[in-house]
Amino acid sequence: MGLENIGGWELILIVLVGLFIFGPDRLPKAISDGVRMLRTLRQMARNATGDLSRELGTQVELEDLNPKTFLRKHLLSEEDERALRKPFQDIYGDVRGVTDTVNLDLDDDKPADQPKDKPAIARSYDDVT
Repeated sequence: MGLENIGGWELILIVLVGLFIFGPDRLPKAISDGVRMLRTLRQMARNATGDLSRELGTQVELEDLNPKTFLRKHLLSEEDERALRKPFQDIYGDVRGVTDTVNLDLDDDKPADQPKDKPAIARSYDDVT
């Protein structure tokens, strides 16, 4: 994580805004406080992931702290995930079929001079989640 995404003009603008807000005498102190805070936050995140890794007996990364990602990666096998998704996929397919039937019935009831609606794009349960 560095400054590779910040261009020259953006860096100059940030420095000028910092000078305007803090003034030239307090700007170095504000920068050092900000850097110290970032180091502290990074250390806290490293400690938290280390503690989780130790408790769970598996390697945990910061990206894994999203509950959905964590469950998929560490607790569920692919078969378990498929087994959990199957009832929802079946229900989604049933509901989708009923709504398509209702939409077709509604299109059939429209007067001849009114244009028919385009059918909806077919989606699956996986597209929604």
